Amino acid sequence: MMSPLTIYQDNYDDATVVSNFFIDEYMKDANDAQLKVYLYLIRMMSAHKVTSISDIADKFNYTEKDILRALKYWEKNKLLSIDYDDAKNLVGIHLLQVGSRQDTKDMTISPIITTVSEAIVEPPKPTIEKPSYSLDDLKAFKEAEETSQLLFVVEQYLGKTLSPSEIKTILFFSDVLHFSIDLIDYLIQYCVERNKKDFRYIEKVALSWAEEGIITPKQAARTAKKYDKTVYDIMKALGKSNNPTKAEADYILRWSRELGFAADIIFEACERTVMATDKHRFEYCNTILVNWHAQNVHHKADIKQLDALHARNKATEFQPKVSTGAAKFNQFKQNSYDFEALEKEILSN
Repeated sequence: MMSPLTIYQDNYDDATVVSNFFIDEYMKDANDAQLKVYLYLIRMMSAHKVTSISDIADKFNYTEKDILRALKYWEKNKLLSIDYDDAKNLVGIHLLQVGSRQDTKDMTISPIITTVSEAIVEPPKPTIEKPSYSLDDLKAFKEAEETSQLLFVVEQYLGKTLSPSEIKTILFFSDVLHFSIDLIDYLIQYCVERNKKDFRYIEKVALSWAEEGIITPKQAARTAKKYDKTVYDIMKALGKSNNPTKAEADYILRWSRELGFAADIIFEACERTVMATDKHRFEYCNTILVNWHAQNVHHKADIKQLDALHARNKATEFQPKVSTGAAKFNQFKQNSYDFEALEKEILSN
């Protein structure tokens, strides 16, 4: 009989945490590919690193079909969920909280991470719902001295008489978002100055301010100033007409400040994004720019060179290929830039 083993631990400064439930209950039934894929996803999540189906296939010398089969296995075991777009393309992977297999039988899916280009864990934001105000609520709001004056001023800004629905929206700003009279006044001014008089737009701006904790006109003005005209031009280039959320603005500012791209490079990425997808446009555009940054793109001429290289690589696809797995793997690795592969990568994350 063998003697018990003593396990010693050194310092682990760079470690990936794996659930004990996974080790005790899931690991024994998984095959080699399934284990590698799941552990690698956890590794990428922990390090906030970019990954994709093709990257994982290259990492372990599997085919993309092998990776997809492994993902399906873990989805069946409720350790992750997979998102698809309308064309049945894989667009997101969510790692789920690991629990006992018995507990997961009736588990409600609660995503904790999406393997998109920037794998950053953010808690879901609470939904702010607009109450169903009664006619008495509306009447009391209109007759209050302060709000009566506010409604008059708003009508002057908009150049029209407010409808009951629009008055209820202003009541919502005051009652639920806790905006002061001065902040509501500034909100309307802010939107009208940008030729945005539609109350759906005004409400979106109000909600974004509430999410950022803005409670005074001074704070709102400071927030507005930090987004220069280029930010709004990029929003428009991505098909967005709303005021940028903090996450959207962070993406745009990163492209210019951290990655160091000039506006013409960013607009080129935006144009390709809009032509390629209707969903996840910020993530898609971000992945294009991150790839360009990695390939030392500084001018539009650099992009043309990458496109030309991609075209030459595509032309070789129609030549006879050796059928061995190793040859296929090496052939894939020779492609230094493949825009279609890039599109797959983005939509698979």
